Amino acid sequence: MVKQIYTGRYTTENNEDIVVFIIGMRVNKRLALYKWLPVFNAMPGMIKELYTNKDDLGFLSMESFFGLRTTLMIQYWRSTDDLLSYARNEKHMTAWKNFNQKIGNNDAVGIYHETYQVKNGDYESIYGNMPLYGLGKALKHIPITENRNSARKRLK
Repeated sequence: MVKQIYTGRYTTENNEDIVVFIIGMRVNKRLALYKWLPVFNAMPGMIKELYTNKDDLGFLSMESFFGLRTTLMIQYWRSTDDLLSYARNEKHMTAWKNFNQKIGNNDAVGIYHETYQVKNGDYESIYGNMPLYGLGKALKHIPITENRNSARKRLK
C-alpha cells in the first residue's frame, strides 16, 4: 500500500492534552531466541486490539522502529487514564504475567517504557513532504500558514 505524500509543510493542532508512551524491548542475548521471541510475539495482538478499538480505548496512533537489538514503539494516547486502563485490560495483563513467569529477572531480554503527559500548547510538529506520520497521524493534520510558520508560533 502506497501512503499518500502531503507535499508542502504541515503541522498538527496542539489544543488537546496528549500522552506520549514509548515502549520497547531489547534483545540482550541473541541466541536465547526462546526467551525473547515470546516477548516480541506478544505485541502484534495488542497492537491489533489498539487499532480495532481506538475510540473506546483512547489510543490515537503509533509508530514502530526495529533495530539490531532494540524495538521501539511511540504511542499517542488521549489521556493517562486511558493508557493505565489499557494496561489493566485482559490482553495486556496476560502478556505481562507471561513475561514475568517466563522471563522475570532473566537477562536475555529487557523491556522498557516511558510515559509523558503533554499539555495542550506544549508540543509542536512539522512535516515536509511526508505521509501522515507521528502526531500528524494521531491528531488533526493541517497546512502551515503564516501564523504557524515557526516552532515558536506553533507553540502556544
